[in-house]
Amino acid sequence: MRLDLSLYLVTDPGLCAGHGLIETVVAAVRGGVTVVQLRDKHASDDEMIDQARRLKAALAGSGVPLIINDRLAVALESGADGLHIGQDDGEVAAARAALGERALLGLSVQTPAQLARVDAERLDYLGLGPVFATPSKHDHAEPLGFAGLAALVAASPLPAVAIGGLKAEHAMAVRQAGAGGLAVISAICGRSDPEAAARLIFTER
Repeated sequence: MRLDLSLYLVTDPGLCAGHGLIETVVAAVRGGVTVVQLRDKHASDDEMIDQARRLKAALAGSGVPLIINDRLAVALESGADGLHIGQDDGEVAAARAALGERALLGLSVQTPAQLARVDAERLDYLGLGPVFATPSKHDHAEPLGFAGLAALVAASPLPAVAIGGLKAEHAMAVRQAGAGGLAVISAICGRSDPEAAARLIFTER
């Protein structure tokens, strides 16, 4: 599946509750979202597998890949298009071996030292951040800012998406830093009109 990192939506179960997960994602895709990551730190694997299968069906024909956050078993069982892992979520080589060559595999990178250890042959993209501090993740590394993001992007051997506290007004700065796109949560999830919120981010680019 083609990977376009321009606008990468990470779901939040609380913020998506108003419209519903499926409805929020479908609307956001109409507005221009190019990748969807299913993220739910509190759901069981079985609950996430059910969510992922319903999302996968809703995204059918859109060309937008469904990525699972952290949980390899969920990605495999649900038939999702790929997996995104953090630095402490298992080995890249093991994830690639389990997923096969066709699946998408992304890795979070926060520092130059982590970037230097990236297994570029087994990965498809990197998530670089946090650009800003974010309430969605309390144990995040020191925020990069746009200068730090630009430095990591310049050294990255792979396409990169910026993440961490980003909103529509940051889209141009992310592009100027050289990233392939930006990942957002609250800038779309929880908005009264997720489609319009996604479209606004594209306008700002």
